[in-house]
Amino acid sequence: MAPAIKLNQLRAFVEVSRHGSIRAASRFLQLSQPALTKSIRELESTLGAKLFIRSNQGIYLTECGEGFLRRASLILEELRVGQEEISQRIGLIGGTVNIGVAGSIARSLMPKVVTQFHRDFPNIKLRIMEGQLLTMLTQLRQGELDFTINTYYPGSLDAEFNFERLMQKEYKVIMRKDHPLRHAKSLSELVDCDWTMPTPKGTYYKQLADVFSLMERPMVFSVTCETLIGCLSLVAQSDFLTIVSVDTIDEPLFEQRYIALDLKEQLPYATFALVQRRDATLTPAGEHLARLFRIYCRNNDDGNKVGR
Repeated sequence: MAPAIKLNQLRAFVEVSRHGSIRAASRFLQLSQPALTKSIRELESTLGAKLFIRSNQGIYLTECGEGFLRRASLILEELRVGQEEISQRIGLIGGTVNIGVAGSIARSLMPKVVTQFHRDFPNIKLRIMEGQLLTMLTQLRQGELDFTINTYYPGSLDAEFNFERLMQKEYKVIMRKDHPLRHAKSLSELVDCDWTMPTPKGTYYKQLADVFSLMERPMVFSVTCETLIGCLSLVAQSDFLTIVSVDTIDEPLFEQRYIALDLKEQLPYATFALVQRRDATLTPAGEHLARLFRIYCRNNDDGNKVGR
């Protein structure tokens, strides 16, 4: 019978992977480097495979190591969530909820939701990652994110993740306030402009790219900014255009720097969803946070306002 894998070996493996060196991981875990090295060697011996390649430039995962990392990370995260779930159910409130949000959610609903959550669970720590769904897939798979509130576009991820539709939001083209084409009324007038948006490989911006590709002269998105703040900064200080949700437009500071165009073409609405692994189970605190997002999203659903 093969020797059992120990939790301390999994922790050693995962932290060395994350930190990229034995030294950094040993500092994080507050263990000696020899002890950490021993745990890694014992794990490799148990598995019968090398997990790391060691070189003068650092330490790198092998192909076996890459595959094992996802499972090891998920095991440790599931144990953490399980322990926190028991503690919360028996009244020992504590733990951490890890979530991801789209940039527009971070600038609109998130502050209200987080404020209410903190009132309800003052002893729960909350870690928030901002970005597109595609940037969060690895952390969702490894259990490092409990869920994300993000735009959703049907595709290859449907079998792996659960998508709970929360709301639809209207999007508009924006430019800096003194842009020479600020009086434009049609997308055809903007074809030759410089455009920026997040990667069109998934979610709402994939939907936009598909729509624009059907135009007689489709726009060219020459600059990809993976964050909303990156797009907004570029637009504010140049002639670049981008497309954002009306929640972003409604901010008081927006009118000082940007203008949103009322075009004759209706851009597709973005569908926002609560996204999590199909086999994921939330702690009571995590479920409460998800419930708050459901409530606030339902009250801000542009799709309902237009009878969609």
